[in-house]
Amino acid sequence: MKSLIVIGIILFGLGALLFYLNDMAIDLRVVYGSLCGIGIGLIIGGLVGYVSKGNAVKQAQIRQEFKQLQKEKAELERQKAENNINNGSF
Repeated sequence: MKSLIVIGIILFGLGALLFYLNDMAIDLRVVYGSLCGIGIGLIIGGLVGYVSKGNAVKQAQIRQEFKQLQKEKAELERQKAENNINNGSF
């Protein structure tokens, strides 16, 4: 995701640089606009992807912690049941 943002910034900067260095030539306006548009699109796409991936990682971590807590709870219940059986037989 970060590489998309970097490429987008480079393309946007290249489009803007060419536009201003070429004395704003009318015949190449489409090329400059395309470079800038692609650059902006990659920047926005990279940011959206980065945020989406962050949310997915957080959700996966929460699910993993929940499963771990369930395992620990089951282990504690099993130990409690074994202790009750051992204490009851004496």
